[in-house]
Amino acid sequence: MANSEDPVPEPANLRFLRLLVTGLTGVMLAGLILIIALIVIRFRDTAPPLPADIALPEGAEAKAVTLAEGLVLVVSEDGRLFIYDRVTGRLRQTVTLAD
Repeated sequence: MANSEDPVPEPANLRFLRLLVTGLTGVMLAGLILIIALIVIRFRDTAPPLPADIALPEGAEAKAVTLAEGLVLVVSEDGRLFIYDRVTGRLRQTVTLAD
């Protein structure tokens, strides 16, 4: 008599399918980790460094600040544009904007 506790051998096609599903699960997890890593790297806050101290002239109040290559542009409430050196923070030029 055959022992009822003897496991039935697994068919070759079923074993192949099980290995295929396990491999696909591993590839999907690796892809998900890669996508998350790329999103984190891409959208990380990499703001360019600002000068530590930009001193606006007396009575000027900043309305907008724009960063350019090597420059920091500040538009004041009274319609003046101040151009600062981005590295040193030194005022390079002042431009009065027309209305």
